[in-house]
Amino acid sequence: MGTACTFSLVPAPKKTARRSLLVTSAVLSSLALTAPVSHAAPKPSPSTSPSATPPANMSTVGGERLGQPGTQVNLASGVPVLPKDLTARSWVVADAESGEVLAAHNAHWRLAPASTMKMLFADTVLPKFPKTMEHKVVPSDLADVGSGSSMVGIKEGETYSVHDLWLGVFLRSGNDAVHVLSKMNKGIKNTVKEMNEHAEELQALDTHAMSPDGYDEPGQVSSAYDLTLIARSGLQKKDFREYCSTVTAKFPGETKKNKKGKSVRETFEIQNTNRLLAGDSDVPVYQGIAGVKNGNTTNAGATFTGVAERGGKVLLVTVMNPEKSEHNEVYKETARLFDWGFKAAGKVQPVGELVPPKSAAQASAQPGANDSGEAGGTGDGQGSSKPAVGASAAGGSTGIGVAIGIAGGVLVLLAAGAFLINRRWPLPDLVRRRGRS
Repeated sequence: MGTACTFSLVPAPKKTARRSLLVTSAVLSSLALTAPVSHAAPKPSPSTSPSATPPANMSTVGGERLGQPGTQVNLASGVPVLPKDLTARSWVVADAESGEVLAAHNAHWRLAPASTMKMLFADTVLPKFPKTMEHKVVPSDLADVGSGSSMVGIKEGETYSVHDLWLGVFLRSGNDAVHVLSKMNKGIKNTVKEMNEHAEELQALDTHAMSPDGYDEPGQVSSAYDLTLIARSGLQKKDFREYCSTVTAKFPGETKKNKKGKSVRETFEIQNTNRLLAGDSDVPVYQGIAGVKNGNTTNAGATFTGVAERGGKVLLVTVMNPEKSEHNEVYKETARLFDWGFKAAGKVQPVGELVPPKSAAQASAQPGANDSGEAGGTGDGQGSSKPAVGASAAGGSTGIGVAIGIAGGVLVLLAAGAFLINRRWPLPDLVRRRGRS
């Protein structure tokens, strides 16, 4: 039996949204929330490696300026200047509610994503299995975990709940947990196929998965823009939000004989490796932080996508591979970009947008689109008969629609593909507590 996990946060309360604004497809068109006419760069072949410098011509998904190399920002009177000590090869600051990209640097540069690729894995696979489902680990589940991988400590012959496994994925970035879940999902090859299909549905067209865990593989790439899109999609799922905002949890250990000869299974504590969430000696917990996922490999360097709420504003920031080698530099640069974004929000003109999934863009353009939606995608294995927006045929969200559970007013996807704007859904209590000044 899987041991129940003890969270260091109070789960988000079940309560009715405090305010909502239904937006028809006609209004959506005027707000330019449908996908713009844009051109994505060709998909990389499995042998392609990221370039040493940003290409002169990159994807223009989300806007022409996002396809240009270098920093893109509209500085004007009253807009704070960007931090001067940013060394990341690529970064994006976006408003999670409106989808506006406030500023970016080489937004569509294809780079190795490291374990931030686990966000795509989770967004694809998390709805497949109820969290109470249990799985006994067999040797083949762990046979092809890469050498030097981050591990949560899964043992052959032991039984784990799906809930346990996802805690291992999000908190410890456990490649062993990813591989067990992938084997449950008809294997690594099938899981990677579904991840790539889901990335295409999300219009994350810079992304090409070669492994489900982000382990360095030739041709495995993503971009700061795509990782931000993927995080935004994942945050629509209640379970995704809960896991990525959990600081510590109890994880099942090995079954052993005690002094009396009785088999007992103790637990051990695991902590989230997201330093803006858990803190570190040189990085304080960031005010209002709510996840999402960090990564670090030899090829990728340090990568991170975070979401934070402050003063009713919710921002997403992605930072990829800072050149500065200082300890925890990726978190320090992310924090500075968050600080800038919260000061600039409402003042700076955007340089682009986070586009909706293909199915949402197509449905919002159709007359008579349904304009009612409810929160879903809880990972309980119970799907609606109606398709979810943003779900690929292979493995997307379940339910008739899902709401980004971000306090401060966020975007909601409708069953028919249109969008709801400014509907409030709660983050876990931890985030609200940390968001107070």
